[in-house]
Formats: sequence, structure tokens, C-alpha cells
Amino acid sequence: MILSLVTEEFPEEVPARAEEITIPADVTPEKVPTHIVDFSNIEQTEDDLRDELELADVVCVVYACDNDDSIDRITSFWLPIVFEVCGDGKKPVVIVGNKSDLMEAEGEKVDKLLAIMDEYPEVETCIECSAYDLKNISELFYYAQKAVLHPTAPLFTHDEQQLTEKCENGLVRIFKICDLDNDGVLNDIELNEFQKRCFNNSLPPHGLQEVKNIISRNMDDGVSTEGVTLPGFLYLHSLFIQKGRQETTWTALRRFGYDHNLELREDYLSPSMQMGSDCSVELSSAGLDFIMELFYKYDADEDDALSPDELNDMISLCDENPWQDIDLTSTCSTDDGWMTAEGFVAQWVLWTYIDNRWTLKMLAQFGFIHGDLDNQISALRITRSKGIDQQKRKTTRCVFLVYVIGSSGAGKTAFLQSYLNKKYNEENEAYSKYAINSVQTRKQEVYIILEEISLEDAETKLLESKHDVTVYLYDVSDSNSFPIVAELHNKVNLEKIPSIFVGSKVDKGAVRQEYDMQPNEFAIVHSPYPLQYYRSVPSTDVKFKTLFTKIATLCTHLGSSSTSENSVTKLALSCGLGLSIIAGLGFLMFRYVRQTRVVTTS
Repeated sequence: MILSLVTEEFPEEVPARAEEITIPADVTPEKVPTHIVDFSNIEQTEDDLRDELELADVVCVVYACDNDDSIDRITSFWLPIVFEVCGDGKKPVVIVGNKSDLMEAEGEKVDKLLAIMDEYPEVETCIECSAYDLKNISELFYYAQKAVLHPTAPLFTHDEQQLTEKCENGLVRIFKICDLDNDGVLNDIELNEFQKRCFNNSLPPHGLQEVKNIISRNMDDGVSTEGVTLPGFLYLHSLFIQKGRQETTWTALRRFGYDHNLELREDYLSPSMQMGSDCSVELSSAGLDFIMELFYKYDADEDDALSPDELNDMISLCDENPWQDIDLTSTCSTDDGWMTAEGFVAQWVLWTYIDNRWTLKMLAQFGFIHGDLDNQISALRITRSKGIDQQKRKTTRCVFLVYVIGSSGAGKTAFLQSYLNKKYNEENEAYSKYAINSVQTRKQEVYIILEEISLEDAETKLLESKHDVTVYLYDVSDSNSFPIVAELHNKVNLEKIPSIFVGSKVDKGAVRQEYDMQPNEFAIVHSPYPLQYYRSVPSTDVKFKTLFTKIATLCTHLGSSSTSENSVTKLALSCGLGLSIIAGLGFLMFRYVRQTRVVTTS
């Protein structure tokens, strides 16, 4: 058989064992190189056989069609050795009947082979061929390749005649991803999208109708007036597998990230992405579009918020709850704590900034992969180096990190909650250390991430310089609150990262701070903006709302003098100092001249 395959003619002299050969990938239907190893009982030992079985990906057990004893030997000798070495179900087996040109009656042999396949699920298929007249020789090796690349055992149980649990779970996930409107059926548009995604072609209308006809002829609930239901989708794949077309199901599963064990591949979940140490990661326009589509797909009641049931429906696409241990309180939400569309997008923006690998994994789970060269990395955007941004005094970034630092009780958590238009509740201990929201500046809309930093970690975090702006918060009603942040600022002294000083709890009344420079004077010297104020009680005050706009402006302008309200004040101080010096010198000169005149006249 091997020599007939290679030479395409029956050899006059057949050796007991053929030399090992490799069939190049470009001449095989599956486009993979195939290494063929012959074993002969005449020239080799059982130990040799065991060694070769360890290395094999698929085993072809050959019998002679004109020899009944060779068929019996399949189960009495060959298969026991194969399964002893390889383990049950570990490697596929193809049973090959050679010399079909010499076969007379086939009924009894067919019954024996079917009995073997029923007893041994590892047997992928049986095929008869003839090395003499080249019948089914190339097909034999195609089936051997197919048994490795598209095995039946992980997909289908022959004993129960149904899909395996893992296969069914994978197909259910694929169905939910392709069900773009989440109505429980695949309409013609969605079926075609599935077809294009998996097989790079579309089905014509009559092809789609034929698929639905096949399903409806065999099950009552497989097709509805809107399209193919989930049971119908599962039945279709079961039918493919039973008819020997398991490559169709495998193609779909692999296109949606599954490996040969029907687990999501690591390279699918975490594709390689290179970035500089001072770069950040944001959602691209394609990523933002996908996140918005995901939200509206599962917002079943269209109330612009995801209820717990709707959220659970969404995460049912994942093998396990990916948000079980993740805080979801850092974005805008309804009074019931349900994420709004704006909050949902902001939450993904936050995750992407602080852990882009997690975002890549979640995007893969939710099915963001569209083309052969387009994986979920296209949903992200790596920003330019912050160092280059500083040199050019211009940035194209849309997401910025701001540290909020202050003493205990200064109102940091309340400040973060007000950013989300939420009222701070002292009895609630479940607040996130992050708050993210969109802010409209004069030129663009950006996302600002506020991160609450404890005093214990503040110096280390500030010196790492991974943030864009520092907000120093102090309690105006506590005379010892401001010195803490002022001394920290002077100790760290970050020139490239601007600071803004905010006095909180102004509704409680301000007291003089126990420091050699009062907050308003300190802010004039050390911040582009004068001292800002924040009420501990939620307020609709326009000045308070513009505070976050000022923070966003500091993030985006990178040292531009146009952002500074203090520039005029500083100039005035400088001019005032200059005028004072001139005035002082003039006064001294006047006294000197006057004294000189007195001496002369005396």
C-alpha cells in the first residue's frame, strides 16, 4: 500500500517492510506533512512495535480481505497492544482492508467490522483498498490524517449516539455568540455570518432553505418561523458527525478558539502583544463598538441597564463566572446598582487600562474574532510612549490615570463617588478604590480613572510616575489635614506630573491650617490651578462639576501654559515682587541723596 501510494503503481517486488517516508504538506488534502512508518512482524519485534506506537499520532491496522484469520487477529492481537501502549481513547485507529480486488463475499466481513467499531469507539473508520489496482490508496491516508485532525471521539459518543458534553457546551457557546439579537434562533443573516466566519463563504438562499428542511424533517422543534433553534443547530452537527463529516464541526469549534481537547486555546485567550514600559492600552474604535453591541444585545428590556438576570445571561457564554471576584462599583450605575450603558463601557475601559490581558481573555470568551488575521488584539490600541508625549507636549491618548491622595477622613472615597454622581454612604464598606467616568474637555471626550491611594503607599506610587495627574485632597475643617499632603508633595516633587489641590468638606467651615503656607498660597506656587473646593454633600454647583474638567484638561495638555489659571496670578506675584524691589531701591536712593544734602548745607 505504501509503495503503491508513492509510485502510483503496484510494485513487482514487495519487501517485507517499506522504508519510512514523508508525504509533503502541499500534496495532502489537509495540507499537513505526513510521516508514514511501516511495521513488519517478520523483521521487527514487539518491542519495536511498542516504541513506534508511542510516537504515532494515528494507527492503521491492516488486514487482508481474502483472509478471515487476519480479521480475527485485529481484536485478538493488534488492538490489545495498541490500547495497552497508547491508552484507551488516546489515539485514533483506522482499520484497513487490503487486497479488496481478491475479495469474493463481503457480507460476513462487514458484520465483523461493524461489531469491532461498536466495541472499540477509538476506531475512527474502516476502509477497504487495493494496492494492486490502486483503489482507495490515497483515500486511506486521507482518512488517517482526518482521524488525527478531526477525531470523532471528542465530539460524539457511539454508545449513546449523541454529542459529548464538551462538544455540546462548545456548540451552545457558538450559537449564543452568533445569535446577534439574542432571540434564541439563528435567522438567515446570522446563519450566513456563521458560515462566513467559519468557512469563508456564504450560503445561497436555496442552500439555507435546504439546511432548514433537513432539520425540520428530523425534529419538530429544530426550526421556527424566525430561523434555526438551538436544538436544531445541535442536531445538524450531530448529523454531520454521524455521516463522517466531523471536520465541519471541528472547523467551527476551532474557529471559535477550541483545541483538540475542546478547551479554549491559550493563544486564543491570550494572544501575544508587545508594548513599551511607559505605554498604556485602550479600547480601539472596533473594541468600543463591540462592547456597546454586547451591552445592547443583552439589555433585553431596553431600559439602558443590565439587571442581574441580564448580566448572568451574558456571562453564560463563559466557562465560569469571570466577574465573580471583581468589583463592579467603580462606574456609573442605577440606584439599584445595575450598570448603565455608559458605566458598562467605562468598566471595560478601566479593565483594559489596568489589566489588558484580562480584557483580551474576556473578548475571546465573548467571541471577538472576525477574520483569519484579525484576533481580539484589534479591539485594543497601544498608545504612544508617555516620554514622546511629554517631548511633543501633545497626546493622542483617551484614558488617563489620576491619583487621589489625602489623610484618613479627608473624603477621598466620597470624592470618587461624587465623580460617579453617587452619594457616599459611610456604612457601606464595599466601595472600589477606582472610579471611572467620561469627561468632556474643550477639544475631546476622555476617560479619567481616579484611584484612591492610601498615605502608606503614596510615596512609592508617586515615585513610580505611572499616573498623569495627582489630586491632593485635604479637609478644610481639620487644621492638621493640609500639612500632610503639602509635605508629601514637597518630598516627592514630581516636575513632569502636574498636581491640583482640593479642599473638601467646605460645607463644614474652613479653619486655618497648621502650616507655614496656607493652601491657597501653596496651590498658586505648586499647581497650574488655584485651590479648588469640594462639598462633602452632593452638589449641582457648576464650579464643583468643572473640577473634573480641569483635572481632565491637565491630563491632556501636558504642560501647555493655556491650561493654567495660576499663570496670571504668578505673573502678578512676580510683577508685584519686582515693583516692590524697585520701590525699595528708590526709597533707599532717596534717603541717601537726602542725607548727602544735609551734610553739604551744614
